[in-house]
Amino acid sequence: MEKIEHKMVAVNGLNMHIAELGQGPTILFLHGFPELWYSWRHQMVYLAERGYRAVAPDLRGYGDTTGAPLNDPSKFSILHLVGDVVALLEAIAPNEEKVFVVAHDWGALIAWHLCLFRPDKVKALVNLSVHFSKRNPKMNVVEGLKAIYGEDHYISRFQVPGEIEAEFAPIGAKSVLKKILTYRDPAPFYFPKGKGLEAIPDAPVALSSWLSEEELDYYANKFEQTGFTGAVNYYRALPINWELTAPWTGAQVKVPTKFIVGEFDLVYHIPGAKEYIHNGGFKKDVPLLEEVVVLEGAAHFVSQERPHEISKHIYDFIQKF
Repeated sequence: MEKIEHKMVAVNGLNMHIAELGQGPTILFLHGFPELWYSWRHQMVYLAERGYRAVAPDLRGYGDTTGAPLNDPSKFSILHLVGDVVALLEAIAPNEEKVFVVAHDWGALIAWHLCLFRPDKVKALVNLSVHFSKRNPKMNVVEGLKAIYGEDHYISRFQVPGEIEAEFAPIGAKSVLKKILTYRDPAPFYFPKGKGLEAIPDAPVALSSWLSEEELDYYANKFEQTGFTGAVNYYRALPINWELTAPWTGAQVKVPTKFIVGEFDLVYHIPGAKEYIHNGGFKKDVPLLEEVVVLEGAAHFVSQERPHEISKHIYDFIQKF
């Protein structure tokens, strides 16, 4: 990891921290919640050794990236997030017309929209965990999930500014992150009021062996410094995203794509997800979807849980282009 270079880049009103390794065609890695550039540490080394330039930012509101107005969730809309990525590509790869994009969780959501808004920027896409979800013109995502899962579902609980942060504060960043990062239950994630993280069972020690104490501390130290507001604001902007993306209702993602998901990923177990992914709906919305990989025994944080496997899947796909 010591070879990885760190720099700050002025991007879309932010001072964005990026980690970078290697020379060659650029691969942009986009992390999810509650993560950092660090989630891609294994893949960056693997791909750099094979002739690629790996770049992983701390996204808006995360880690060492500064400048986002944390008190205004509307500044965390999908248009802001994709705008950050487009500006970053202009800054770091001005001579590359298109780059490879690899993304997970919220990063995957940003990547799907990058491909909707600016397909001219993406050579090929590898998305992890979060499949494409076409816009429902009748109901926003928060209302839809509330209808399925009720008020205690984590996305519902994240909506009120300051509320979940106040519940996390006495528990501490390290305990919060350990619970979330080692979560392996395919059932939905609930934060009941008053019970908070106590409602979530601890992962068996053997199953969370991929996350060392030292690695957990890296995340914890950053979130102790920043708090969770920036990260949670992505969820608070979901209703705004629904309004802003009306022009793309029914639009297809027309970028060559590979999708990877863990067998026990909670997103894979959302009602209707498996049918959509495997029975033709996904391919209809993403016509250049070339491959769907379900990793047996893996959960949500696959890039860290199965680092070598994920790295190889990425390499095998992008080297075709």
